[in-house]
Amino acid sequence: MAEIYDLSQQPERVILAAVSDNAAEDIDASLDELEELARTAGAVVCGRIVQKMERPNTSTYLGKGKLAELAELVLETEADGVICDDELTPAQMAGMADAIDGKVMDRTLLILDIFAAHATTREGSIQVELAQLRYRATRLTGLGRQLSRLGGGIGTRGPGEKKLEIDRRRIRERISILKSDLEDIKQHRDLSRSRRQKNSMPVISIVGYTNAGKSTLFNRLTDAGVLQEDMLFATLDPVTRNLVLANGQEVLLTDTVGFIHKLPHHLVEAFKSTLEEARYADMIIHMVDASHPKCDMHMQVVYETLQSLKVGDKKIITVFNKIDLLDSDREIQELRDLRADVTVHASMKDGRGVDGLLKAIETILQERNLLIERVFRYDQAGSIAVIRKYGQLLEERYQEDGIYVRAYIPKDIYAQIAF
Repeated sequence: MAEIYDLSQQPERVILAAVSDNAAEDIDASLDELEELARTAGAVVCGRIVQKMERPNTSTYLGKGKLAELAELVLETEADGVICDDELTPAQMAGMADAIDGKVMDRTLLILDIFAAHATTREGSIQVELAQLRYRATRLTGLGRQLSRLGGGIGTRGPGEKKLEIDRRRIRERISILKSDLEDIKQHRDLSRSRRQKNSMPVISIVGYTNAGKSTLFNRLTDAGVLQEDMLFATLDPVTRNLVLANGQEVLLTDTVGFIHKLPHHLVEAFKSTLEEARYADMIIHMVDASHPKCDMHMQVVYETLQSLKVGDKKIITVFNKIDLLDSDREIQELRDLRADVTVHASMKDGRGVDGLLKAIETILQERNLLIERVFRYDQAGSIAVIRKYGQLLEERYQEDGIYVRAYIPKDIYAQIAF
């Protein structure tokens, strides 16, 4: 009896394609990242092709000769399709699909596919579907029969991939509904944020390039149990947990979605309410993969993304993570971020640098505190509970005339203390 193979479980095979007028090492780094994205999506990369020219061909992305070479490579490697390192226009996608007679994806569609696979909460699913529909809406005109060749993404997953046949009117209606749902979630988030501000509990937002170790840090500090894997966008939905510092002060720690080079504007727009958590934070922890050869570029991408979100005037602690993967102490000492207020060298894998990070957090928070020293009447004991929760109680002594307190308190809760 002949064996039956389940072909549905076979990973898709793809060729990577790129156009570049830059140095070879820049395009190699970009394609390396694209390959990691493809691996995260569940595909196997079986070849690369790069064309050196000033700008992509407007109708086929690659030039005629390279396109023929690509078609041959697809046949030789039995690839299922091609992934391009840039966002393609509808004409480019249709032209390439005709030339290779197969599926064509671009970097944006690949990232959308990964986000669709990793969105687990209602908000995350809504945001992904909204981004997918906005992407689709710009590609309905002129694609015609080629729409079927898009096939969604690797594995054709996610809510947007199921609706390739819907027209622009239905897309607009669906986008309107999703935007309304997101607005409701945003109002709930704004309400929660206003409550935090009223309670004066400091908020610390963890940002960084994808796979820099944000979730590993978050788990180490809060025991949150957030998924941490060596892949891009292993976690998508933001998580917030309480963290109690050694001095007794409570803070809120928020893990955010990772940034990436050429982050699709559809995603930035759809995830704006989530990404804006960094704008309202009191402090930012910037995680950097110190072992990555392009860590300087990664840092630049993070700062540019923060700037686009209008995140400014925040205290920043840059954590150079994964120093356990570096070869020498000299390499570690050369790690610098001139835009940060504090720099910490760490390895979240083995815990090195965690104490230094926590100390840096305490020091920065101390700068926004006032030192008070006074005696509270016994009927004002409630004020001491507020100090204990939001400040740092240095000394507490019971006396005949009341309770002597020496403590640091946040400036914004000074008015809440009964004097």
